[in-house]
Amino acid sequence: MKTAIITGGGQGIGRVTTQYLLTHGYNVAVWEADTDALTELQESFTASSAQLLFVACDVSSEDQVKKAVEKTLSHFGQIDVLINNAALMTVKPLDKLTFDEWNTVIGTNLSGPFLCAKYAAPHLAEQKGSIINLCSTRAFQSEPDTFAYSASKGGILALTHSLAISLGPNVRVNAISPGWIDVSAIKKKANARADKLRPEDHSQHPAGRVGQPDDVARMVLFLIAPENSFITGQNFVVDGGMTRKMIYV
Repeated sequence: MKTAIITGGGQGIGRVTTQYLLTHGYNVAVWEADTDALTELQESFTASSAQLLFVACDVSSEDQVKKAVEKTLSHFGQIDVLINNAALMTVKPLDKLTFDEWNTVIGTNLSGPFLCAKYAAPHLAEQKGSIINLCSTRAFQSEPDTFAYSASKGGILALTHSLAISLGPNVRVNAISPGWIDVSAIKKKANARADKLRPEDHSQHPAGRVGQPDDVARMVLFLIAPENSFITGQNFVVDGGMTRKMIYV
């Protein structure tokens, strides 16, 4: 049975992707820095416990990433897929954003995927495996005051093709850039608040609706499938067409 690592797997897109991986026959190592989210995930997936490993891991820490790789290998014996999903966002005006806040976001969103790829790559190569980096449409466009997040996702885009060229042909590397994906209710209990989406929220999308985590999870499964082995170094935008829409005021 193949083994997938997913970082930030305790909430949102990561949590839904974990479920998709399980139902498609993968062992899954969930690496999560939020211990409350990790505990709640563990409680909700007890029926599938044999396929799951729960690892408390801050991906911005080199030591924790190395230990998480070792723990995953010890438990499952191999690593076939790495999904770099963990991310933070800080929204602040430029004059209010501290350098520590900047570094925290960059550490998780960009340095984290680098560290995970660095230490998982030899084991992925043994399995002719695959890396999926969760990028964002914010790598190409922005709302105000998202400096660190946008910069980190722009870095992920470049890191993806750099890894693909450097690790091929033994490891394929691709990115997924979600747009508006409604994860408001798929969070730890303390933060779960389902947004009341308006008709105009859906209608502004050329696809006619706001995205769901399942839209991203299905793309993950497509890209890691062995039959799609000719795809590497690419970024796939999953945004209902919004980045192709010209808006005039």
